[in-house]
Amino acid sequence: MLQAKNIAKDYNDGARDDLHVLRDITFNLDKAETSAIIGTSGSGKTTLLNILGGLDTPSSGHVLLNGLDVHKLSEKKRCTIRNKYFGFIYQFHHLLPEFTAVENVAMPLLIRGGSVEQAKQSAEKVLDDVGLKHRLHHKPSELSGGERQRAAIARALVHRPDCIFADEPTGNLDRKNAEHAIDLIVNLNKEYNTSLIIVTHDHDIAERMDTIYTLEDGVLSKV
Repeated sequence: MLQAKNIAKDYNDGARDDLHVLRDITFNLDKAETSAIIGTSGSGKTTLLNILGGLDTPSSGHVLLNGLDVHKLSEKKRCTIRNKYFGFIYQFHHLLPEFTAVENVAMPLLIRGGSVEQAKQSAEKVLDDVGLKHRLHHKPSELSGGERQRAAIARALVHRPDCIFADEPTGNLDRKNAEHAIDLIVNLNKEYNTSLIIVTHDHDIAERMDTIYTLEDGVLSKV
């Protein structure tokens, strides 16, 4: 479903030699498969995730979504691909503060051009799935940290994407809320038949995935 072929990412600020963040990475993710990428801070995990999700471009190599080379597309077409096929969950929820939970979750469908009523119904359904049926019309400032992250999980799933990219999704939560969030992500991934790539420092979380990779010195290795 998703393939990375010989991905490399280099940076040069003009003051030193090139910084090789990613080196010749090849990666495959099947439909409904779950994978974890673990590594120390600064190892390039987020950079790799952003390249796989079409948010950043590689210095060389290819990312293929069902055979389509994502980074050969225009930025406009990449945005369309991200909105249709990908969902994103971050350490910080990135909910829009002026909108309610249901409005935030409906946003991917509205951006796609769907009707307001259908987007609202879909948002209400997935918010119910994450246990927030009673908080539909609350703004982020009125939600707890765990509730905000559950709303972010709902937003990532509302358009039934092929793949979820999760970047340290529990890093800003206490242990109880972190466990709840991971339970939701894993269980809903199965229910929605969605693939999942999760970047994490937590080996307990990684062990719940189908496959585990380590990223060290820019090299991705399967555990």
